[in-house]
Amino acid sequence: MSEFENDQPDSQPIFKLSDLQILYEDNHLIAINKKPSEIVQGDKTGDEPLSEKVKQYIRVKYNKPGEAYLGVAHRIDRPVSGIVIFARTSKALSRLDEMFRDKEIKKTYWAVVKNKPASPAGHLVHYLKKNEQKNRSRAYDQETNGALKSELDYNVLFSSDNYHLLEIHPQTGRHHQIRVQLAAMGCPIKGDIKYGFRRTNEDESIHLHSRQAELIHPVSKLQIVIVADPPNEVLWNYFMGKVKR
Repeated sequence: MSEFENDQPDSQPIFKLSDLQILYEDNHLIAINKKPSEIVQGDKTGDEPLSEKVKQYIRVKYNKPGEAYLGVAHRIDRPVSGIVIFARTSKALSRLDEMFRDKEIKKTYWAVVKNKPASPAGHLVHYLKKNEQKNRSRAYDQETNGALKSELDYNVLFSSDNYHLLEIHPQTGRHHQIRVQLAAMGCPIKGDIKYGFRRTNEDESIHLHSRQAELIHPVSKLQIVIVADPPNEVLWNYFMGKVKR
């Protein structure tokens, strides 16, 4: 597999093509299966964000002079893996922004939890209030000043002796919504110590994965279904083997 390099011939490779798992690509969109260690956009850590890696990929693949255009329409948390959709044109970005705002993109997540939900399927409604200082949200059962109504549907896909795989369809897009709402019903996500799980995962990931996105292409108007496999990890691999039988 070829490597992308700096313009200087003696420089070391910036990254390999294999570092990006591209799920979908055309002239207007590119969708990546994000690793749980990556940030989508730059932050105070100074770590190279996924958006910059994708720009570099586009610039080299299509031999673009200068910096390639890439629009960020949405993000997922750093410890979360799965689908991130970027816009390759301003026209696509404008329409994607509208689609996310109007909830026209159907997103499906998978989560692994230790505690089994009381019901095998359900609809959760909470009111979430974000604490900017602590970068966390709190769930309330009733309307609360400054809290936003948050809804999701879940069902249990498979259970092992120790863990349970949940499929989640968020109806709203609040800060840390899935993490907070599952914790509020007594089912914190594996590895998510911020919201009540007892210990971290070794790689500091959490077992939450953006599995599928269904949308109407912002330019061609054709329906697209994008699917991303979870990380190559023992517990994820176990559940993948069960749900794909």
